[in-house]
Amino acid sequence: MERDLAATLQANKKRVVKDKLVKYGVTTGGSLVLVTLLLIFGYLLYVVLPIFAPVSIEETQSFQRKDATLIYAQGIDEQNEVAYQMDEQGLLRFYSLRDDDLGQSLLQYQAFEDTIEITKTMPASGIFALTNMQGEVKVVKPSFATTYPNDKRLITPELDFPLGEDVFVVSENQQPLHHLAFEMNEENAGIAAVNADGEGVYMLVSGEENFMTGDVEWSQELFTLPGFPNKVDQLLLTPNLRKLFVRSSNDLMVYDIADTDDIHIDSAFKINAKGSNVNNVQLLTGASSLLVANENGVISQWFEVLSDNKREFTFIRDFKAPNEVTNIVPEFYRKGFLTTTEAGELSILHTTGETELLTESISKAGALNVAISPRANAILVSDADVIKLYTVDNEHPEITWSALWQKVWYEGYPEPQFIWQSTSASDDFEAKMSLVPISFGTIKAAFYAMLFAVPIAISAAIYTAYFMSPSIRSYIKPTVEIMEALPTVILGFLAGLWLAPIVESQLPGIILLLITLPASILVAAMIWTNLPKSMSDKVSEGVLPLVLLPILVATGYFSMAFSETLELWLFNGDTRVFLTNDLGINFDQRNSLIVGIAMGFAVIPTIFSIAEDAIFSVPKSLTMGSLALGATRWQTLAKVVILTASPGIFSAVMMGMGRAVGETMIVLMATGNTPIMDWNIFEGMRTLSANIAVEMPESEVGSSHYRVLFLAAFVLFIFTFFFNTVAEFVRQRLREKYSSL
Repeated sequence: MERDLAATLQANKKRVVKDKLVKYGVTTGGSLVLVTLLLIFGYLLYVVLPIFAPVSIEETQSFQRKDATLIYAQGIDEQNEVAYQMDEQGLLRFYSLRDDDLGQSLLQYQAFEDTIEITKTMPASGIFALTNMQGEVKVVKPSFATTYPNDKRLITPELDFPLGEDVFVVSENQQPLHHLAFEMNEENAGIAAVNADGEGVYMLVSGEENFMTGDVEWSQELFTLPGFPNKVDQLLLTPNLRKLFVRSSNDLMVYDIADTDDIHIDSAFKINAKGSNVNNVQLLTGASSLLVANENGVISQWFEVLSDNKREFTFIRDFKAPNEVTNIVPEFYRKGFLTTTEAGELSILHTTGETELLTESISKAGALNVAISPRANAILVSDADVIKLYTVDNEHPEITWSALWQKVWYEGYPEPQFIWQSTSASDDFEAKMSLVPISFGTIKAAFYAMLFAVPIAISAAIYTAYFMSPSIRSYIKPTVEIMEALPTVILGFLAGLWLAPIVESQLPGIILLLITLPASILVAAMIWTNLPKSMSDKVSEGVLPLVLLPILVATGYFSMAFSETLELWLFNGDTRVFLTNDLGINFDQRNSLIVGIAMGFAVIPTIFSIAEDAIFSVPKSLTMGSLALGATRWQTLAKVVILTASPGIFSAVMMGMGRAVGETMIVLMATGNTPIMDWNIFEGMRTLSANIAVEMPESEVGSSHYRVLFLAAFVLFIFTFFFNTVAEFVRQRLREKYSSL
């Protein structure tokens, strides 16, 4: 007895130790899972939050000006070490911004002694054109050379002459020009001005390389602009030399100069704000938009919009400066711009986000002249007394809450829209990063997948758990669960390259299957119930699916075989053309139907397995009691089994939904990955997960694109968290409601 008691006590001690180890192990594992989720959540926020950080500027350099001349324009190199300024007499001077020689003059250049007009091209090219009293025009470009002597970076100012050092005579009678405008592209250059007689003139300068010497030889043609207004305040050329804008007070005339043999006025309209007058017009980066400054501080944006099969300049949006705007300075490559006022106030604004990012008073000495760095990370500011350099923290101006989740009117589009188009081959591309289309695509893909999977999976689970014989169930359940092990990349590959062409060519047969399969099952059931009892009793109820299988296979075969005949009868021999032309329904080969079938096939095992376990686990005492009280098997199924298993069935559906929402490879390979917003089952979509998989490898680390992709991952995380939370809440309510059965 003593030995048995000692052995029992020893066993109890071991059991206690094991229980504690299991308890602490499970607790530790569960805690680590929660910590991991919190770390993922925190890291996503860490990457995403900088895109919503406020814009700030900080003064880093400052020195007194050595002259009192008015500055026409200034600029700065990419490294913010060397700057230049051009005064109103045409003197171009480079100076240093480095600490050791701050403000020291590095290079000077004077094109004409009698300069009377200066103009500058778009910021990305940074070319100056100057004219003198004789109507001569000279073109010069300040530039910077970067070298590394002794492994130390050295920025050296240089002068380039894009059209050579010769002058171009735009005025035939050697009279002065006014309101000079200049732009150039890779092949041609354009000069527009008003001559002494008040006529508008346009000179096209064309370059041709001499194949013997390799030098570029420039030829010029001079044209007179028809219908030119008597009073002109401003001329602007587009870099592609297709349009010339002529501002006369509050009126803007748009000349089409693409064909010099047919220069004509394309349109004319008023551009002033209500109750105010225009004082300045500038082209936004890309030259697709006009920025119009008014005396009351309102800056409006205009660009061409297609209306009635004609593109017309349309007012899009406006911004408000604190006072009357003196300068508008577009950024080099983004859709942002700076404004200055007579009171010395600087504002940073962005058109896509439709936001005023910053407004600060930075001078008390009057009007400012501002230049922005090519990388938009520094601002050079000059007033009557001081030149200051500010660093700018403005990494993601195009990303705002409204740009992500509301309609935005992008350049060239007929109306505000939800659009995802993150990259382009052009440097002046307007990034379109609305998360709405890809979030919609995620919901659309999950909806069609669940529409296909839920009825099949739940019905199969009910039949397998409640009606099927144990011998067949022992094969069917593992077989279906093994389907879950199929790699989704294989399913996506088969869906995109095998299933999609079949569905496209046999679409009438596919649609016919939706009618014939249920009908054949009903007909087979009616025939079976009317068979003599002696025949039906020979087949046990649990193996009836084996009897139905040949019928379903035959129905599918004849439906597909009848597809071509049905297409000829109903759709004039081409279903796709009929859908597109007659019904106005777009049809893509890789569409939502393909995704629904392929992703539904991947989701079915998850839903089936959990739902089948829930139904099979319903206590037999409940079903036996119901049957004993006289209920039929179907009544017992509907009133007892399904209700008792409803928490598990709902959990199965929500698990399938979570799987469908997060699926990547199937939607990546089985759709066209087009971020459109349309419930059309014959069109594709782009989902959050597929978008991340496609674009993350090509995004620059730390860029707006990179962080928005992390925001998309965060939204996907929230989606799944929301679905799981709702699922758990509903499951608990169902369990409380039906636990008393």
